[in-house]
Amino acid sequence: MSDETTRPAASRFLRALSGEVMSPPPIWLMRQAGRYLPEYREVRAKAGGFLDLCYTPELAAQVTLQPIERYGFDAAILFSDILVVSHALGQKVWFEEGKGPQLEPITREGELSRLSMDGVDKTVAPIYETVSRVAQALDEETALIGFCGGPWTVATYMVAGQSTPDQAPARLWAYRDPEGFAKLMDMIVEASATYLSGQIKAGAQAVQIFESWAGTLPDSEFRRWVIAPTQKLVSALRAEHPETPIIGFPRASGPMYLDFLTQTGVDALGCDTALSLDWIKTNLQRRTVVQGNLDPLLLVAGGDELERRARDIRDTLSGGPHIFNLGHGIVPQTPPEHVATLVKTIRESF
Repeated sequence: MSDETTRPAASRFLRALSGEVMSPPPIWLMRQAGRYLPEYREVRAKAGGFLDLCYTPELAAQVTLQPIERYGFDAAILFSDILVVSHALGQKVWFEEGKGPQLEPITREGELSRLSMDGVDKTVAPIYETVSRVAQALDEETALIGFCGGPWTVATYMVAGQSTPDQAPARLWAYRDPEGFAKLMDMIVEASATYLSGQIKAGAQAVQIFESWAGTLPDSEFRRWVIAPTQKLVSALRAEHPETPIIGFPRASGPMYLDFLTQTGVDALGCDTALSLDWIKTNLQRRTVVQGNLDPLLLVAGGDELERRARDIRDTLSGGPHIFNLGHGIVPQTPPEHVATLVKTIRESF
């Protein structure tokens, strides 16, 4: 791992993230490196298992750079997975084709003894090397984003052992034994702070916290299990890297986006597809940098409606700081040519 890299804030992405209004807005897409690209599938076939790809710096760096080479996005985002934090803590994690991530569940406080911070940095060291390789490969106009999963989202996988439609196993543990569940959350926060700090030291210029399952909790539990842990994570990161911008993405949180913004200390908000543009503009953009929020399925559909909606998002949010993105990640069936059309549409003259 290299020492912390200081790269000039020449990229349009970083300028927008600092609050500058850009015309057109910078663009990158969540999951922009992935299965929709034929060149990704070629590399994936060489790697063996999915985690093997995440932990092989040469291949992971190659995959991270593929969408930059193809589309010229304003930012690259590290290719990895949110569950490397669970794996680094000592939980058994594997990926099955057609099923997604599988974990050996941790369902009660007594099982937390299986987890430890001792091996976190060592386990994810190859990912730091990936960040360093990508940082060295990018020109100064293209930013590099690191990331981790939000503590609540990571916990939902750790408890259920897989993705679930309603995150019921984690919710039930949190209701029945909040003190025990809080200990799990504290471990995730500590490991995530270590992981993000390592990425920044290796060359990441901004980081995003993907709280993808934030929207399943009622307001009181949202404050306890989404806002409070995120605030701890942000504070820990700020203490070590005060200048590094942090983007929060509390997907499907609705009006709770406001509390998330004001109480966590993030610098920008990733906005999901369900948020109306007028609400984003009125309630969020006047307070912070907003990022989003095209429907990923519209990117699959393509056609005139894709271009119309992309222009609508771009133009509606043009009066404040905005980074164009999706409302969630690219899905595997996305035609690569539709992504090229989107980039062209966003960058054309108003």
